[in-house]
Amino acid sequence: MALSRPCRAAFAPVFRAKRFHTGPVLAARQSAGTAVAAAPKARRVVPNLEPLEYDEEALADQVREGDDAPEPTHRYLQQQREMLYYLRLIEHEMPKLVAYRRPFVPPNSSNPLVIRSISYGGEPHPAAAKSTIVVPVARLPLKNEQAIHKFKVLAGVRWSPEPPTDSGLTTEEGGAEHGYFKVSCEDFPKAPMNLKWASDTLDRLLGAANDLTETFADIPVDTRHIEARTRKAKKGGHIYGRQTHRPTLSDFPKEWLPVPKPQAAAEASASA
Repeated sequence: MALSRPCRAAFAPVFRAKRFHTGPVLAARQSAGTAVAAAPKARRVVPNLEPLEYDEEALADQVREGDDAPEPTHRYLQQQREMLYYLRLIEHEMPKLVAYRRPFVPPNSSNPLVIRSISYGGEPHPAAAKSTIVVPVARLPLKNEQAIHKFKVLAGVRWSPEPPTDSGLTTEEGGAEHGYFKVSCEDFPKAPMNLKWASDTLDRLLGAANDLTETFADIPVDTRHIEARTRKAKKGGHIYGRQTHRPTLSDFPKEWLPVPKPQAAAEASASA
């Protein structure tokens, strides 16, 4: 069907090649030959500076919040720091203690007291305030045998014939013929205060023992605490009344002991 002249004049702009939809395609085909011969230009790559996105919930069990290492590693590093601290003290501070070195002088009769206390390296502890004094009775300034007997009676359970196990004394050091006296105190918050109380108690006992207006000669020394200790230990001394030592032949009366055979034969021949 042919269009009339007025219609062709109205549609003339649309039918032009440069306005039709195939115009860009035809233009690209015409320039394709020249584009192949020319060298391709390098593309400019613009870096992406935006932070990398990741799923926080998926990595929650692998990433620790606010920490760069697990707890056992930090504990191990802390132990290493403490060890290095003490090694530095040993290297730089310990040699300075040589200035306070004193020669050891064995105790003599003028210093018979043995003072004992407990230290926990500067750490607070209830037992650190306790102070103990141990002394052989034979080395105390007592007048005579009556004063020694009175001192044992007044001492009570604080006297023992054997040295206390925690005193550091032995019977080989001498002065064990009259036993040992031990007094301790932990009623006060400081160790020097407890030591002062124990020292004052020992001085009062010495003053009372040297006062011979009353000698207590008719009062025996109480040994019930020693017998109770022996029974509680159960090392053989509690059997059959053996309290301090096992019985021997010297403990029986002489008239109970049998007469030896050579002596019995000699007595029989003398009577004949």
